Amino acid sequence: MSIPDFSDQFDAAIDSSLEWLMDNGEFVFDTANTALKGVYEGVQWCIAYPPYYVIAIVMALIGWRAVGVRFAILTGLALLFCDVIGLWPETVSTLALVLTATVLALVVAVPLGVLAGLAPSFDRVVDPFLDLVQKMPPYIYLLPAIALLGYGTATALLATFIVAVPPAMRLTSLGIRMTPKEFIELGEASGVTAWQMFFKIRLPFAMPSIMAGVNQSLMMAFGMVVIAGIVGSGGLGESIYGAVRTLDIAKSINAAIAIVILTMILDRLAQSAARSRMGDSQ
Repeated sequence: MSIPDFSDQFDAAIDSSLEWLMDNGEFVFDTANTALKGVYEGVQWCIAYPPYYVIAIVMALIGWRAVGVRFAILTGLALLFCDVIGLWPETVSTLALVLTATVLALVVAVPLGVLAGLAPSFDRVVDPFLDLVQKMPPYIYLLPAIALLGYGTATALLATFIVAVPPAMRLTSLGIRMTPKEFIELGEASGVTAWQMFFKIRLPFAMPSIMAGVNQSLMMAFGMVVIAGIVGSGGLGESIYGAVRTLDIAKSINAAIAIVILTMILDRLAQSAARSRMGDSQ
C-alpha cells in the first residue's frame, strides 16, 4: 500500500468516525453543550451583574488581603483601566471563561492526581497521555470539539479544560508522593487510619504543590484565550481575533493589555496562596 493510499484511508476513517459520533451521540453532545454554556453563563452573570467598580474594589480588597497594599491599588486601577478602554464586557467574559474552565479542570485533575500519587501503576498509565496533551499544539483540541459541539463557548471551554488538566494533575501527584517517609512511618506507628493519614499528613504536605498546579492551570487557560476566540468564545480572545482580521491594531493592543492585566492579577493571587500554604506546611 502506497503512502497516499494509506493517507486517504486514514482520513476517510477519521471522517467516518466523527460522522458516526455525531449521528449516534447527538443527544450526549447537545446535553454537554447546553450544560457547559449554562455553567459559563452563570459564572459570567455573577461577575457581570455588579458594576465594574464594585468588581474592581472587591478584587483590590482580595489583593490587599493576599499580597499587600501596593498590589491592591494597582489591581483596582488596572481593572478600572479595562473599563476606560471600553473592554469591560469582554474582560468579564474572558474572566468567566478562564475561571469556569480552571475550576472544572481542578475538579477532575486534583482527585486523579491524588490517585496517581497513591497508585504508581495508575500514574504510569496516565503519564503518557498527559505528555501527549501537553506536547500537542493547543489549537488541535479545537478541531474535534468544533465537529462535536459546534462553534461557541462550549467548544472554547472544552479546549481550555483539556489544556488546564495536565499541570494540576501532575503537580498534585507530585505533592502526594513528596510526603516525607518519616512522617508516613510516624503515622503508621501511631495507628492512624488511611483517611487520617491522607488528610492529616499527606494532604498538608501536598498543598503547596497542588496550589502551584492551580497557578499553572490558570496560566494554561489564559494561553488558550486568544486561540479560543477563533471558535466564537467571546471575550478578549475574540476581540483580538476580530481586530487582527480587520487590521484594527489599536483594539488588538488594548485587548492584549487587558489579557495581561487579568493574567498578572490571577497569577499573583495564586502565587500568594501557594506561598501561604507552603508556610502553613512548614
